[in-house]
Amino acid sequence: MSTETASSNLTVNPLAYVQVTLNPDGTLNRDRFVFPDTSASPDPIPSAGPVLSKDVPINPSHNTWARIFLPRHHARSCSEEKLPLIVYYHGGGFILGSPASNIFHELCITLARELSAVVVSVKYRLAPEHQLPMAYDDAVEALHWIKTARDEWLVEHADLSTCYLMGSSAGGNLAFHAGLRTSTSPEDLEPLKIRGLILHHPFFGGTQRTPSELRLANNHILPLAAIDLMWELSLPLGVDRDHEYCNSAVNGSSKLSEGVDKMRSLGWRLLVTGCDGDPLIDRQVELMKLLKEKGLRVVSDFMEGGYHIIEAIEPDKSKPLVLTLKSFMSTTVAGQDAVGPPNGISMQIAA
Repeated sequence: MSTETASSNLTVNPLAYVQVTLNPDGTLNRDRFVFPDTSASPDPIPSAGPVLSKDVPINPSHNTWARIFLPRHHARSCSEEKLPLIVYYHGGGFILGSPASNIFHELCITLARELSAVVVSVKYRLAPEHQLPMAYDDAVEALHWIKTARDEWLVEHADLSTCYLMGSSAGGNLAFHAGLRTSTSPEDLEPLKIRGLILHHPFFGGTQRTPSELRLANNHILPLAAIDLMWELSLPLGVDRDHEYCNSAVNGSSKLSEGVDKMRSLGWRLLVTGCDGDPLIDRQVELMKLLKEKGLRVVSDFMEGGYHIIEAIEPDKSKPLVLTLKSFMSTTVAGQDAVGPPNGISMQIAA
């Protein structure tokens, strides 16, 4: 089906759906209640919960910053053993959200608590005020900031040699492209050492509609009209959705091959998660298969039902994702080539 025919079946007003208004100068007015904010909790008093968090500036000139999450038990421990580091990029279609957004804040708390990890959630610049690749620039800059940061929580508790790049939705796209960029010169990040990428319901697209996009065109969580709007606002002027930022499988094949070759030589592994209630699942499966064909060690976890980033929106449904992440991270550290599926988790392995 053509893009034009598919678009005629869309019933959702994208601007109203994502609750933004487009100003004449190309900027957005964003409804702050779409993703309500949650304050950080740096105070170590017991009532603050099992995970501490605090905000730290990265680049004040770009208004980028990070929210760091640290398990309380480790903050009070005298152990010299450090925790793995997860650098997390939030979702929001490149136009919404921040580390303070409630759904991403709570997901990072879950990651820190359940995985016993230090999580650094990165605030990057949003489109359309700052179109891609600026968010990619910020994603990589955050890694360089981490490697030299003198923040007490990072210095005393984070194992920089065991780092994972993770992102949800658009953040999954960010994690992937940040990985492609940094894989070409990993020595520039030392002592930070990336072990793998975790793409949680990653946000990719293309000009030709996929069967899942057509089947779920008016999906209640991520309708196709909203997807189109997000790409229209975030991609560079004059390009379409087959640009490499959006559709690596089409226009980014040569750059993708170079980056994947580097990732493979570095021993990186990649986890892709999704569900068949997400319009983007066909894109995610396509990317997983392409990376597998190029020789990268890929683990995938695609579940039946659900919807886009369900684990962030409904935290009580995050347990399967946590089990998958524990298995993936423990296997990556051990240097094994395959992951045994946890009970109740259906995983496809690409060695």
